[in-house]
Amino acid sequence: MYAVIATGGKQYRVEAGSVLRIELLTAEAGAEVKFDDVLLVGSGSSVTVGSPKVKGASVTATVQRHGQGDKVSIVKFRRRKHYLRMKNHRQKFTEVKVTGINAG
Repeated sequence: MYAVIATGGKQYRVEAGSVLRIELLTAEAGAEVKFDDVLLVGSGSSVTVGSPKVKGASVTATVQRHGQGDKVSIVKFRRRKHYLRMKNHRQKFTEVKVTGINAG
């Protein structure tokens, strides 16, 4: 069984036992979180597509850890204009492990 969930402005295809990095959540490490924005639930050849969400469907996961991604350098440069701006960014994330999918 698999599902497509929406969180943090992005969509993820998840299965039971899969580990994924999503946008930062406020939950502590080891806590259980529930995602109610389930857009699609599939099992074998049967697929249920929501409009926009599948009613009664949910995905449960446990928070494994919080962290930061790799450093990304941002450079704004205009040649011959004496303009150069350099910044760095590290996106924060939450790593979760999917424990169950409820088709509703």
